[in-house]
Amino acid sequence: MRYLPELFSNNRTWAASCLREEPAYFARLTAQQAPRFLWIGCADSRVPASTIVGLQPGELFVHRNIANVVPSRDVNALSVLQYAVDTLGVAHVIVCGHYGCGGVRAALEPPVAPPLERWLRHVRAVRRAHARELARLPETGARWRRLCELNVMAQVRAVCRTRTVRAAWRRGQPLVVHGWIYDIHDGLLRDLDVSVDGA
Repeated sequence: MRYLPELFSNNRTWAASCLREEPAYFARLTAQQAPRFLWIGCADSRVPASTIVGLQPGELFVHRNIANVVPSRDVNALSVLQYAVDTLGVAHVIVCGHYGCGGVRAALEPPVAPPLERWLRHVRAVRRAHARELARLPETGARWRRLCELNVMAQVRAVCRTRTVRAAWRRGQPLVVHGWIYDIHDGLLRDLDVSVDGA
């Protein structure tokens, strides 16, 4: 504990409180995880996945990256998706973006240095695809909010195009892909009404 002793102290306090509330808490967690949900969200520290949906450890499988992107060649995202669907048997994949996303904001601005710029090209592609709609909006803040939503919708489509999801639907596995957005200003989730069930 030479470095960051406060985090180790917080950890011990948290573990002790878990055991006070439920003495078998960690014994229960060591059993095979069986989450019903995969959350694909932004790495933003203000968007703690399990917390904002009120779930406990073991109930939500999570993948996070800048701007909640699901690139067709990203081995990390695709591996998480494959494990969640094929091994854990999740029934819901939730792509959740958030208003005020720095990655989405960066895609509205001039290029940045690599490797971040290579990642942002996925969001810039969404921006280009919706350039006319975004240009009609009155100011940068409105364009930023709308691009956050459009990016979620694009990533839902990307998830639905993956080999893993298409194969699950072909074999009749119950699986729904959702697109949600979180508002840091009020703590509320909003369904973007783009859910796909493969039927």
